[in-house]
Formats: sequence, C-alpha cells, structure tokens
Amino acid sequence: MTNFTAIIRTALLASAVFALSLSTPSKADSNDGIVRVKSAVSIPEAVVRIKKDIAAKGIKFFSEIDQSKLAAGANIKLRPSTLLVFGNPPLGTQFITSNPNAGLDWPVRLLLTQDDNGDVWAVWTDFDWIAKRHGIADREAQFKMATMVVQSITSTITKK
Repeated sequence: MTNFTAIIRTALLASAVFALSLSTPSKADSNDGIVRVKSAVSIPEAVVRIKKDIAAKGIKFFSEIDQSKLAAGANIKLRPSTLLVFGNPPLGTQFITSNPNAGLDWPVRLLLTQDDNGDVWAVWTDFDWIAKRHGIADREAQFKMATMVVQSITSTITKK
C-alpha cells in the first residue's frame, strides 16, 4: 500500500469516527453480544448502500450470502436474510495477533434480516463482547475503531 493510499484510508476512517460522534452509538442490548440496528430500507436496498459505503471507505468486501435463497434451494422457507462479510485486514488481523482464536470472529459478519413484522434489521456481534470472548485486553483502541466503522456503515440504512 502506498503512503497516499494509507493516508486516504486513515482520512476516511477518521471521517467515519467524526460522523459517529454525532449519532447515538450501538451497543449490545444483552449479554449475548448481539447488536441490532433497525433499517429504514429493504434488504436489497440495504445491501446496495452498505456495499457502497464499504467500498468508499476502502474496506475489503469478501462475500454476500443470501441465506433465504440457500434455504429455498433446500426446500426450507426462511424470511429474507443476507449475510455480508467484510473487513480491513490491517485492523482485523491485529485481533488475531493478540489471540489466534479471534479468527473465528474476523472478518466482520453483518446480517441483514427481516422479522415477522416485516422490519429489517442489521445485526452483528459487539466488538467489546468479542474482546471479552477471546480475552483480548491489549487492543482497546482497535476494537473501538472497529465499532465506530461498523456503526458508520450501518448508519447508511437508518434513513430513507
């Protein structure tokens, strides 16, 4: 990565952090480590917005898995559900260097799912919960940055 690319990525992440300082942060509601943010748009629109924001931030997008389509292929009915996998290797691998078992939780997995009422939710695992799960105490700033980035990404779907 060139110095210019590194500077641009740092600036993009800093702008995400600033934007988040203006909004309400997302935290896990319970001890299960699950964070949920209600979407104002459909799953297909949420996927488009999230992927666009991930690309704009210079984050690597790995995979989109339409779980309801996979279920239909197995003759199982499942409400709309799409899993997005993405990450920033220079950030995410820092958790794995602290505890290799943290690779179970990296890269980031963000689930877009529709509930019985038709509401769409973005769901992910709380990064503080991941730190506790893996006994990682030496990457606090990195976990905070990861939280702010995912909050910024999901903020793109909270308004029509």
